[in-house]
Amino acid sequence: MELKLWAAASVVAAASVGVAQAQTAAPANQQGKLSNDVLRIGVLTDISGVYADISGKGAVEAVKMAVEDFGGKMFGKTIEVVSADHQNKADVGAAKAREWYDGGVDMINDLANSGVALAVAGVAKEKKRHAIVNNASNVGVTNAQCSPYTVHYAYDAYSLANGTGRAVVEGGGDTWFFLTVDFAFGIGLEQQVGDVVRASKGRVVGAARHPLGTTDFSSYVLQAQASKAKIVGLASTGNDTINAIKAANEFGLTKNQKLAALLLWIQDVHALGLPTAQGLQLTNAWYWDMNDDSRAFAKRFQQRVGGQMPNMAHAGDYSSTMHYLKAVQAAGTDDPDAVSAKMREMPISDMFTKAGKIREDGRMVHDMYLWQVKTPAESKGPWDYLKAVKTIPADQAFMPLAQSTCYLVKK
Repeated sequence: MELKLWAAASVVAAASVGVAQAQTAAPANQQGKLSNDVLRIGVLTDISGVYADISGKGAVEAVKMAVEDFGGKMFGKTIEVVSADHQNKADVGAAKAREWYDGGVDMINDLANSGVALAVAGVAKEKKRHAIVNNASNVGVTNAQCSPYTVHYAYDAYSLANGTGRAVVEGGGDTWFFLTVDFAFGIGLEQQVGDVVRASKGRVVGAARHPLGTTDFSSYVLQAQASKAKIVGLASTGNDTINAIKAANEFGLTKNQKLAALLLWIQDVHALGLPTAQGLQLTNAWYWDMNDDSRAFAKRFQQRVGGQMPNMAHAGDYSSTMHYLKAVQAAGTDDPDAVSAKMREMPISDMFTKAGKIREDGRMVHDMYLWQVKTPAESKGPWDYLKAVKTIPADQAFMPLAQSTCYLVKK
């Protein structure tokens, strides 16, 4: 995998080519019809809470970038982007989704927070409108809450477990204690990784569950130390993971035990700093420095959001929005059933993945990647934080259809 820093001139050229390709890649049908005069896309995300840095305004900008690159219009009508903060509350997210769908929003994207994502998937099924999940992991999105209208795009708990979890177990980490954020995301991630540990003849010796947005991890770290487990799995993300890692270092946990950050973002590494984060392994679908296409997108994104690099969810927000728009154009209509069929029919090949496909259960399958955080000596500059360990092929990264409980899957 190519991992090198860009030259400024090549980035500008690549970005220009990328925009031109995005604008011309969609099918030529310009004579379709919309149900309203405006095609509306909603970005429902965490703008003010613990996940704001990994989703938030960056998610909104990524969707806007896709709309702009598509050309800003569909069948001569405006494509409009609206956004809202779900406050990490499932009821708030569901209420906003219902309001938006009733008000003419065609598709809702991002959906950081698994509780929110599951709730909105239920509303999408009821209203027969599209929802695309890029920033939540619970596999229930494509199982109990599956429908023709919901797509789980960037990653899920199964892929994280079969990436970081499996790698740690294979490296000798056969006893685990979990520090788990106490809602659907953390519980689901703990379950998926626990299954991998047990299937590999390891043991889960315990878990401590903490509220979302915890700042004092002292009591939880002490429980993890008392467990004597080789591995302390952090079934959390964002500020919760950052605070847990800092506390583990402060209390000396890492002298005798190892941490496994099960969903670590590049923003988390940036906040921790390489001296603290170095050596951690993580599973991601995408990294800004993978290739020329990813670097070109990252440079454009960075200029729009004030300096930070995009993560896999931001890249997924862009890619999935573009795929949705291409499907609408190919269908010649924004009719949800026609668009759903096109989304599953059309392959996905762009800066996010070169061989993506949406299955009947709504899971977008693609390769995942195991990464390791660089040492300070290995890093060549700001945001140069990860080095590739291995590729996890799509057919191994995600739950097999044979295990799916989605009613759309024929067995």
